[in-house]
Amino acid sequence: MRCFLLIGWLCFLTCVAAQGQPHLAASPAAPNAAQPAPKRQLQAVRISTPPKLDGLLDDEVWQSAPVASQFYELEPTPGRQEKHPTEVRILYDDAAIYVGAIMHDVSQDSILRELSARDQIGNSDWFGVFIDTYNDHLNGYEFLLTPGGVQIDMRNSPATGEDGNWNAVWDSRTTLQGNDWVAEMRIPFSAIRFSNAPEQVWGLNFGRQRRSTRQKFFWNEVKPQVSGFVNQWGELTGLRDLKPPLRLSLTPYVSTYVDHYPFNEQGKRNTATSFNGGADVKWGINESFTLDATLVPDFGQVQSDNQVLNLSPFEVQFNENRQFFTEGTELFNKGNLFYSRRVGATPIGFGQVGGQVRPGSHEVDGSRRGGEFVLQNPGTTPLLNATKVSGRTSKGLGVGIFNALSNNVYATLQDSTTGARREVLTQPFSNYSIVVFDQSLKNNSFVSLINTNVTRAGNTYDANVTGGLFRFANQANRYALDGRLIYSNRRGKAFNSDQDISDQNGYKYFLNFGKISGKFTWNVDHGIESHTYNPNDLGLLFSNNKISQSLNANYNIYTPFWKVNRLTTHVNLLYTMLQQPLLRYQGTTLYAGANTTFTKNFLSAGINADASPLNRDYFDPRRTPIGEYYVRLPANVGVNGYLSSDYRKKFAYDVSYGLRFYAADGDRTGRNNFALSLSPRYRASNQLSFIYNLQYELRRNQIGYAGGLSRAQPEDAAMLTAFGRDVLLGRRTVTTITNTATATYTFTNRMSFNVRMRHYVSNVHYLDFTRLRPDGLETPVAYQRNRDNTFNAFNIDAVYSWWFAPGSQVSIVWKNAGATLLEANAATPLYFDNLSNTINTPHNNSVSVKVLYFLDYLALRPRRA
Repeated sequence: MRCFLLIGWLCFLTCVAAQGQPHLAASPAAPNAAQPAPKRQLQAVRISTPPKLDGLLDDEVWQSAPVASQFYELEPTPGRQEKHPTEVRILYDDAAIYVGAIMHDVSQDSILRELSARDQIGNSDWFGVFIDTYNDHLNGYEFLLTPGGVQIDMRNSPATGEDGNWNAVWDSRTTLQGNDWVAEMRIPFSAIRFSNAPEQVWGLNFGRQRRSTRQKFFWNEVKPQVSGFVNQWGELTGLRDLKPPLRLSLTPYVSTYVDHYPFNEQGKRNTATSFNGGADVKWGINESFTLDATLVPDFGQVQSDNQVLNLSPFEVQFNENRQFFTEGTELFNKGNLFYSRRVGATPIGFGQVGGQVRPGSHEVDGSRRGGEFVLQNPGTTPLLNATKVSGRTSKGLGVGIFNALSNNVYATLQDSTTGARREVLTQPFSNYSIVVFDQSLKNNSFVSLINTNVTRAGNTYDANVTGGLFRFANQANRYALDGRLIYSNRRGKAFNSDQDISDQNGYKYFLNFGKISGKFTWNVDHGIESHTYNPNDLGLLFSNNKISQSLNANYNIYTPFWKVNRLTTHVNLLYTMLQQPLLRYQGTTLYAGANTTFTKNFLSAGINADASPLNRDYFDPRRTPIGEYYVRLPANVGVNGYLSSDYRKKFAYDVSYGLRFYAADGDRTGRNNFALSLSPRYRASNQLSFIYNLQYELRRNQIGYAGGLSRAQPEDAAMLTAFGRDVLLGRRTVTTITNTATATYTFTNRMSFNVRMRHYVSNVHYLDFTRLRPDGLETPVAYQRNRDNTFNAFNIDAVYSWWFAPGSQVSIVWKNAGATLLEANAATPLYFDNLSNTINTPHNNSVSVKVLYFLDYLALRPRRA
């Protein structure tokens, strides 16, 4: 009933919007709203003497350049011309392109300018230049600057959208002049890629945000009804005789660590120090392609992972925080076949070490003594090096090649009596590689070919995945057909096993067709992932063995009406089956939702609802082949939503919630989920800010896999023979609380200090147990073993960062980490007891200092002359 009420609310909003349409017809954005705006042109002026980069624009050369002005609003009212003009000029010489912009405003108080770390805008105005050097309408560069001088740069591509992980080395200055603010940029040609054609036309746009009024403007009008962003840019003309420079830079680093571990093998506290050195190399092979390599990389300063208690049958996906694997990877992310955390991941034999421990073999005082224990078992695989070559030709062909090498990894076992040690291989020498070809086509279309490969030394299996992707849009950019066909292959034997897995070859295909532009859009799709499809040696797939089809519809209103700035709505219907056994029903779900921002207070709100009949979970029982065992999921309805206040105010907040109710399943009632997130934030000044986040989740009467049975446990041994392949399920209550606090002080636009503290606790309390038989049949069992557990994780990351020169940085990092897993009678649901236990448990501590220095060949060459 709740779900239908929410869908009714959604329909009401849509009706209100429809009643306002006659008024909207007179708005500037209404005529030809689904067609891109005409492309405007700006001529760049070649100069012989570069302007002084001081943010003043008083050099004579600036006066000779044509002015780009008359920007068009994108938010909140698309199509309106800006009231406070923006004036932009472009110059260039043999080394760089220069952008000068004046942003007129009401007063200096109207120019918001919070300082923030690099690549973070904060509560600030910004000006940006957007460049499509090959004018393929798909791929572009974005360079943004705030009044406080904070630099933001991004790559834009179909694979990743706006990718803020990309970084370039460029220079800029800003000043406040009366009621205006001025931005001056120098973007060296070594930071971007372009062809060597004697005369070129680049895609071009300029953007501006007036934060005080929450308005965004673009020089070449960007229409929200039109699919795509880069294809809506204008053109930069007048570029002649550009010579792509030799792009060669070296960024050596040195780092030192002091690591304090709670205990060594004798049970005493232990402190270790290390000194490291290496380098990152960038080399422009030609005008189109660049080689990036990291030699003896050091990733010890990256932010700690958010550890969680995982009760699901699938692995936890962690964020990638290593810069080399986040920067310039838009080609490698095509088709979602590359999960970079696989490179340098946990060794494949990490979990098998305990099974190779030798038991005691001699008698002392009539009892067995001796035997081995695990002295050391590294949880990550250190890399020897990683290299990537990527770029795009003047004909629109993108090529990406990635390769990484990791060395052997060993666990160390020690005999408890003799002290003798031996090593056990957990990860053989491995080579990871990706090759991508991506051809841009007309009408915002493309075709791509991707291959990923993992080759391991010795008898361990190798893996290969090859995929083809395409997108074809019609000339009007109203309809598009997307598709992909992927084949996965494994060959060899499983690690530390004689099991031949060469027959584990699988496939995936996916087709999607729909209307992509306009207020009303829709699409239908169909896909299959075979039961043997497995890209997980270098990719990430949670579950295969699926046939899915969905119908999706969206109705969006982008111009303010009634009391809202814009409204987006969606309705989706998803139906899934197993691929093997063929066409066995899995699930059906109906989704609906709406999102809006109100005009008066800029409060953003969203609500989503879904409803499912009886579904089947074939994966939680963890039995292969899939299909015989499944856990019944009763009919259920869910609703979730959020509120987000105006971040322009010193105090702001985010609130989100989630509710799910399940129908009674036999004599089981009262199953439901509740989740709440509160995140207040306070900006004390333009330099100091605080963010706190509390997440609470409660799952009552959840039914799930209760763990495997073991002959080592008396309660389990008697059941092993009786159960056979049957599964032990448990009805449980799971309570999870996460507290995260962040404080940031930004000294200047190049120097900042950030500290982040996170405490996570999850408690699992089992109520009763059942025996899962084939076809979802459950029978109660009198199981007495206590399976309760509590997992705690605590992290502190404190980072001081100073960009003392373009591309050069000093960083000082302190990391504190600890985790505990309490089982059976030691598990406790009391939050403050868990917090106290976690704080009082010895933690790993690491203090590190790292210095990077950017060396550009073009900057060094004149000094040698």
